[in-house]
Amino acid sequence: MNSSRDLLAALIAFDTTSRESNLQLIEFVRDYLARFEVPCELIFNDERSKANLFATLGPDDRPGIVLSGHTDVVPVDAQPWTVPPFELSEKDGRLYGRGSADMKGYIACVLAAVPALLAAPLRMPLHIVLSYDEEVGCLGVRSLLAELAQRAHKPLLCIIGEPTELKPVLGHKGKLAMRCAVHGAACHSAYAPQGVNAIEYAAELIGELGRIGSRLRAPHLHDSRFDPPFSTVQTGLISGGKALNIVPADCCFDFEVRALPSQDPREVAQLLAQYAEQQLLPKMRAVDEGSSIRFSELSAYPGLATDPRGQAARLIAEFCGSSEFSTVAFGTEGGLFDAIGIPTVVCGPGSMDQGHKPDEFVSLEQLQGCEAMLERLVQALRT
Repeated sequence: MNSSRDLLAALIAFDTTSRESNLQLIEFVRDYLARFEVPCELIFNDERSKANLFATLGPDDRPGIVLSGHTDVVPVDAQPWTVPPFELSEKDGRLYGRGSADMKGYIACVLAAVPALLAAPLRMPLHIVLSYDEEVGCLGVRSLLAELAQRAHKPLLCIIGEPTELKPVLGHKGKLAMRCAVHGAACHSAYAPQGVNAIEYAAELIGELGRIGSRLRAPHLHDSRFDPPFSTVQTGLISGGKALNIVPADCCFDFEVRALPSQDPREVAQLLAQYAEQQLLPKMRAVDEGSSIRFSELSAYPGLATDPRGQAARLIAEFCGSSEFSTVAFGTEGGLFDAIGIPTVVCGPGSMDQGHKPDEFVSLEQLQGCEAMLERLVQALRT
């Protein structure tokens, strides 16, 4: 069970969809590391139904390097898979299964490298971090990072193995997901002016979001490293109303902001809240004093903008064999590591073009490339 392929098969067999527990996978990794006498710390959620894992190889009295991956995967519900999603399938040099690219392939390569890392020996520690609930807002890793931030020796670098085709990535946008609940007053639609139509006021808010988004497209706000080169705003879900002949009292919609690392996505939410308070609520309450507009945060994570001239970039260039850095459109836990002073690079096997899709796969060539990257890491960390 030491090869990355065999380990990937074992990892894919655990259904770690975010709504499920990840404990079976975490216990498997803990037991695997115990075979090599590598101690692990488990940091549980409040319900003790999920856990992060933190393990250290080599000396623990100095700064080191973190290899980080999330254990949860997105659902397969209603996707037209042609192979069993939670069973490794191989065809034409591709390994299929949910999480193969995002991002159990990377975790498998890291685990497969453990014997070589222990045999080195290492001049600085190598930390393995596995987290839960990344796919639903980078939730799980926060408790682990809170503990890590208090430790005496902060890591020099974190490598998050999201699928980038092994191209080092130094930047991605941050994200804020919000819910807006509009409460008006119902009445018979024949007397519509006597009610407060929550759907119509929600539509005004959504229209204002669009105007805010248009302002974010201004050329002076662009960052050409990103695609698209500006922060974006979009409404993704909406619900409201009971029947066509009833003025709806309630409407709820969810929106998100994908912000450049230099911009604060909460400024968008603040602007929308000001518009609601100043422009809409007075009109609504003139008809019914019980009207309200409430905002709640669903999830958020910061963007990432690692200095391409810094030590982290130099180290990852050495390990990856490339100093050509790029950005990605998707988010990671990287901004959270960076926020506690751990410079972070995203680099892993596979492509996000396959992530979250039916028949997700990682190629054997990409796994072999990741193994080679980790071999260079071993050589660089030898005493």
